[in-house]
Amino acid sequence: MKYFCSIAVVLILFSCQHVERPEKPENLISQETMVSLLTEVYLGNAARSIDNKHIREQGIKLDSFLFAKYNVDSLQFAKSNAYYTADLDTYNDIISKVQQRLQVLKKNENERKLEENAERKATQDSLVEKQYLEAEIDTAQARSKSLIESVTSEQEEN
Repeated sequence: MKYFCSIAVVLILFSCQHVERPEKPENLISQETMVSLLTEVYLGNAARSIDNKHIREQGIKLDSFLFAKYNVDSLQFAKSNAYYTADLDTYNDIISKVQQRLQVLKKNENERKLEENAERKATQDSLVEKQYLEAEIDTAQARSKSLIESVTSEQEEN
């Protein structure tokens, strides 16, 4: 038993390790820029998974475009991302803000689609009403023409 306990203590001591956090990069991307960048990265990944063929055919490099847009490079992004992920509270805040932005974008897109559908329905309804009114006008014109013909034929007979 004494032998087992000493082996267990030695294993526990050697299994403990010191985890080093990444150092703060000199060109750390600000949290707000990181939120914006990650939001667009997630949107780009979603676009790739939905219409990957079109993106490949066009030769679009979404990540390169986003890095250029935010004036960062891939190494700077990787180091900043590693730095933020080492602090879970900070990274959770960043990811929460990304999720909020994505939800707002989704809500705005859904509202835009509803407005578009309402406009389309209103246009269709007005077309149906226009067709109905045109049919009524044609019917009224045909009736008036037949009345005029019947009146003129009666006058000719008299």
